[in-house]
Amino acid sequence: MRVLVVEDERRLASIIKRGLIEEGYAVDTVYDGEEAQYMAETTTYDIIILDIMLPKKDGIAVCKDLRAKKINTPVLMLTARDSVEDRVKGLDSGADDYVIKPFAFSELLARIRALLRRESISKTPKIQVGDLSLDTLTREAWRGDRKIDLTTKEYSILEYFMSHPNMVITRTMLEENAWDYEYDSMSNIIDVYIRRLRRKIDADDENSMIQTIRGAGYRLKTA
Repeated sequence: MRVLVVEDERRLASIIKRGLIEEGYAVDTVYDGEEAQYMAETTTYDIIILDIMLPKKDGIAVCKDLRAKKINTPVLMLTARDSVEDRVKGLDSGADDYVIKPFAFSELLARIRALLRRESISKTPKIQVGDLSLDTLTREAWRGDRKIDLTTKEYSILEYFMSHPNMVITRTMLEENAWDYEYDSMSNIIDVYIRRLRRKIDADDENSMIQTIRGAGYRLKTA
């Protein structure tokens, strides 16, 4: 899951980013409205955490412009204003939910999970590829009757593969959807995670589902 955090108070942005990374999210941070809009228009995110009071362009205007351009990524607004009028203004701009500052990180995390669950339900809560199944609500994976224990990063990678069965997935595609912009593309971390997933998914008597496509990337085969 990839998150865009838009908050001009850098200390708060850093706290949010660190907490989300510990929960297994890939996180990009920006500090003004114009950069936020550019990132949201050029990168696919699962959720945007958007402060209202921002330099260059406020969060309300950013959210309105994104919705006008048919970018429907869930938006969770951060606001220091506790009036009903301000909250209504934020929701009317196209935001999906809001958190009032100061807030506990646990509350922010719960609201993020709620928005992501809502998105998963509106799509398909369970993904099935051959005898491999994934529940996006409980984040549980199974191959046949065998449960597979996954780390948060392994889950993110497997969910992406299972959402694109039989499709060649390049390293760049994995980088863009499971890591943030601080990822070192020269490292072999993707290969490490693919090996881990293969070991967990494939038992001795099972055919390997994740194939290496030489010179191209990887593919999750359906049969």
